[in-house]
This record gives sequence, C-alpha cells and structure tokens, in this order.
Amino acid sequence: MQLADQVSIVTGGGSGIGAALCRALAAKGAAGIAVVDRNAEAATAVAEELGDRAVAIGCDVGDEAAVNAMVDQVIDRFGRIDVLCNNAGIANDGDILTTPIAIWDQQWQVNVMAHVYAVRAVLPHMLERGSGIIQHTASMAGILTSHGACTYATTKHAVVGLAEWLSISYHDKGIRVHLLAPLGVNTPMLDTSSDFARNAAGPIKEPSEVADQVLDAFESGRFLVLTDELAQTWMERKTNDLERWLVGMRRLQTRLFPGR
Repeated sequence: MQLADQVSIVTGGGSGIGAALCRALAAKGAAGIAVVDRNAEAATAVAEELGDRAVAIGCDVGDEAAVNAMVDQVIDRFGRIDVLCNNAGIANDGDILTTPIAIWDQQWQVNVMAHVYAVRAVLPHMLERGSGIIQHTASMAGILTSHGACTYATTKHAVVGLAEWLSISYHDKGIRVHLLAPLGVNTPMLDTSSDFARNAAGPIKEPSEVADQVLDAFESGRFLVLTDELAQTWMERKTNDLERWLVGMRRLQTRLFPGR
C-alpha cells in the first residue's frame, strides 16, 4: 500500500518506536497522524514537530472507553483511519513468583487488550472501505521469550497470536496486518548498558531504523518485521530443534541471573 495521503493512529507515539513511526509516516506524506500517548505532553511535542497534519491525543490505551473516544476524535478530525499502529507497551523484570498480580493485570491491559480495543474500534471503518493497515508491535520476546521478564514475554506472545489470527481472518477482506518483533531497540524501555542488553537483546537498533523497516513492510505487504537477520537465525534454531534451543536458553538464564 502507498502511504501518501493516508491517515494514521500511532499509540505510544510520544517516544521511542512510536515517535519514530509518526515521523516516518509524515515523511511519506501522511494526510493525518494521531500521536496517541498516555503522556499527553510527549504526544504534543511530537505532534507540534509534525505540524498541522498531526494531532496529539492523551489516552490510556488500556481503557476501552478511552480508546473508543480517541478513535471517534480521529474520525471527527480527519474523516477516516487508514493505518493503525498498535505500538504502546510496558515492561518490567520479574519472576512468576514475585511479580504482583496487579502488574499482570496492568501489562495484560496495555500490552494485549489495548490492541484488542483499538482493532474493535477501527476495523469496522476499514471494512466499510475494503482496505486498511493494522500493525502490532510485539517483540522477539513474543516469538522466542525474554529472560527474567515473565509477564512481558507472556503478553507479547499473546500479541503475536492476535496478529497472526487477524492476518488469516481479514487479509482477503482488504486488511493488511503486520507484526513488528524487534530485538533490542534504543528506547527508554531498554537499559542498553545492562547484562541483558549486552548478551540477549541482539544488535541494538535506533527507533528510526525500525520505523523505516515497518513502513517498508507496509509498502511491500510483508507480515513479519524483524529488525536484524540474527532474529531469523534464532527463530530457525528454535523451530528446528526446540529441545536444544531450550538448553541454550537455560544456560543464558544462568549467566544472566545466577542464583535465581
């Protein structure tokens, strides 16, 4: 799909990959960009950078009513929605025995249900026109896993499943679904100086690089967006010999978290 003159919603648009997606869409000639973030000040800063075609919307994407109101606001402003980038996400490091259930609930709402709420609000409008792009930001944690971050890995696996289901179910109705599964990206969510970043995150990309890869997938129609060739190698190792892959991941777990 050509991206010029399209209207897009980008959640988590105030920073990191989301902000980079907003800038990349603007560079493609977007007709409208909704910069959506629970940090309204951050969203406003990105929207002001992009000019009159962008609008900042403060929104808790884990709240269904707030998402519905946000989508209505975008349609009122621009008349349609062509592209939905479900990019907002949160993370924490924690074991299944120590992570409070409240954290599970919060991450489930933001990392999974926010995608569901947004799709349910936007998809009917896309189906009426017979076209649309829906992009989900997961993580390689959702295809492989993530050492230490039990809740993050679990919720990101759910996002992968949702994206695959939507692609299968709605592709023939004109809806193109894309799954971004990055390795390490230089955003506030990743401590690039940590042992995890050095040993398990793979080559660390800049958000602008990742955004360009996502838009290339939009234009070419490719479902899965990997940020480095190494991710493909790791996927193949897991698929080809799951038992051997688990042994290797356990060894890395011991190095990263001795005594845990």
